[in-house]
Amino acid sequence: MLKKFIAGGCSFTFGHELSDDQEGKVPSKKTWAHGLMPTGHEYVCTARPGSGNSGIARRVFNAIHRHGDDIDCVVVMWSFLSRYDWAMPRNRVLEDTRWTSISPWDTNAGNEEAFRTISGSETQQEEWRTRRETFASTGVKPFAESIYKHAANEYHEVYLSWKSIIWLQNILEKKKIPYFFTLADNTLFYQEFKHHKDTDFLMQSLYKEIDITKWFFFGERCMGFNQWALLNDYQRGTTHPLDTAHKDAIMLMKPEYKRIIGEQK
Repeated sequence: MLKKFIAGGCSFTFGHELSDDQEGKVPSKKTWAHGLMPTGHEYVCTARPGSGNSGIARRVFNAIHRHGDDIDCVVVMWSFLSRYDWAMPRNRVLEDTRWTSISPWDTNAGNEEAFRTISGSETQQEEWRTRRETFASTGVKPFAESIYKHAANEYHEVYLSWKSIIWLQNILEKKKIPYFFTLADNTLFYQEFKHHKDTDFLMQSLYKEIDITKWFFFGERCMGFNQWALLNDYQRGTTHPLDTAHKDAIMLMKPEYKRIIGEQK
């Protein structure tokens, strides 16, 4: 049986808008994560477009318990702070479970034009249309709008993301599963901790619990994949870096991936 190579993340790991995108039905094989996988492994992609960091941690956690001793390593590209993973009251038209991921995109009708211009198929457009209609009929949309209008703030979002990262990190270390973390967006970490807002004792303590030695950052400014691709003017789809950015990111990541994973084996 082949050892499992587990990848977690959002659309930047799923591979939305890449050249082998099959209408969002299966994960791309042209992503940074697939490119890091050693030969002779089975690729298990838990990434889902639109996922926030708590949802990423939850899906990777499920994969860890599903595959157990067959796992060789885990790679994760953590996502944007402003996305929330929420357990809603059970509804047969929601996701397979009661969990749903929400983002500012789900609250602003002005984003519908952006959805219509996303490169890809009519199938993908229909999926977004169905998502909006489902969220409206199940109460997710007004719930999300209330959160972003009245409660969402950077402090809470950083807290939730760091807590999810530490939770998954500790599980992987407890189970002695080698792991490699990186980030899509650099608001997750700034180059210096003091640049974060509201750095109280709780946030300082959380930050110290994160093992930064297991992370890959793009450039000296601790950039995320998205910022790095923008800075270097890589070709983009509507909202995602395309094939060349992933290919070059793999070349940058590989030496650090081998070092970080090698030190854990």
